[in-house]
Amino acid sequence: MSVDAAAAMPGTRNATLADMVTILRSQRARRLDVVAPATAVHAHDGNLVIDSTVSRLGADGVTSAAGTYRPTVVADEGIADKLGINLAYLRRLRASRSDLWDANVNGWLHGDQLAGYPADERRFLVRMFQAERDGLGVARAFLSDSYKVIDNLDALMATLEGIRQAGTDVEFDGLDLTERRLYARVVTPSVRALAPALLSGYRSPFGGRAYVPGGRWTPGQARAAAAREGRGYEPGTEPVLFAGFVISNSEVGDGAWSITPRIVAEVCGNGLQITADVTRAIHLGSRQEQGIVRYSADTMDKELALITARARDAVATFLSTGHLIGKVTEMERKAGVPVSHPDDTVRQVAKAAKFSDEMADQILGHFIRGGQLTAGGVMQAVTSVAQTLDDADAAHEMEAQALRVLDLAAA
Repeated sequence: MSVDAAAAMPGTRNATLADMVTILRSQRARRLDVVAPATAVHAHDGNLVIDSTVSRLGADGVTSAAGTYRPTVVADEGIADKLGINLAYLRRLRASRSDLWDANVNGWLHGDQLAGYPADERRFLVRMFQAERDGLGVARAFLSDSYKVIDNLDALMATLEGIRQAGTDVEFDGLDLTERRLYARVVTPSVRALAPALLSGYRSPFGGRAYVPGGRWTPGQARAAAAREGRGYEPGTEPVLFAGFVISNSEVGDGAWSITPRIVAEVCGNGLQITADVTRAIHLGSRQEQGIVRYSADTMDKELALITARARDAVATFLSTGHLIGKVTEMERKAGVPVSHPDDTVRQVAKAAKFSDEMADQILGHFIRGGQLTAGGVMQAVTSVAQTLDDADAAHEMEAQALRVLDLAAA
């Protein structure tokens, strides 16, 4: 990606809610979406060029999308998919032969009239950021013209409204933004359960750091909760789990808006997602008219009302003590299975989960430091390694594999 494209699509990890809203508002101010016929788009020097025919007449005059836009990695994936070009080949051309990148993209968009190959008759939704200065804009997605846009800021605000309507107090445990997706991790300290069988013998690989959501749930409070339930634990070793969920959304065709239940261990902040219970809204809709896309308030209100309702219902289900205890009970049946050959077990699990050899080494290291020589310890190692990754997409995918890892290790 060019310097301009990288600057427009920053990777943000563990932001606060207020900071993330500021970032998303800044991106919205630069957003430009067009539905363009293939003949109005061409490739030049590895960039997408939108010609002056793509414009719209509105109350504020004619708005033009004409300009040059540098594709992101995600946009290149969309171009490869929609034009039927091998993605690995297209990436190779971007890296070393931009002239051939241009020739392939233009050839499939415009055909070759002299050779009898017609132009592509389809229209495409191109999602872009306008250039802030005189540099290049950013082409961040190349999609079907039937893609139904649900922007990150709208999805986040609609979800927050659903949480408010559910009447449950929550804390935000960090928000991430990548080229592909927005992630918002939410935890509810008031919905907790003891899980001694799940966390027996486990120690934090981060030196005993306890999880403190919002700075208001301290180890002392955890010990008090344990004492009230007739169990006492040394400071920093309390087997306390919190209920929570992760909100996810993509503006660029990389999956739907979703809420997935999540469980967080107090002793270390490890999180795992209960992906079987995910609720989602698919980004598909009716075909859009050609030109610059403007979103009617009525259409958007209906879409966001659906997200709010689903968020409200999901919160009521996921953020309950009954749901938490039920999931913990399921996990505890498998978590105590001993692991007698850690290196073999971890590498077999990593291979089945399609983790790299380097990642398997990290998981093994966290498994040994965690001191829990069981299937549950392998799961904990996976979720703790996920916390160390700078790539939020990779961390999210890794955390989402936690329950599968538990099944594999127990088997």
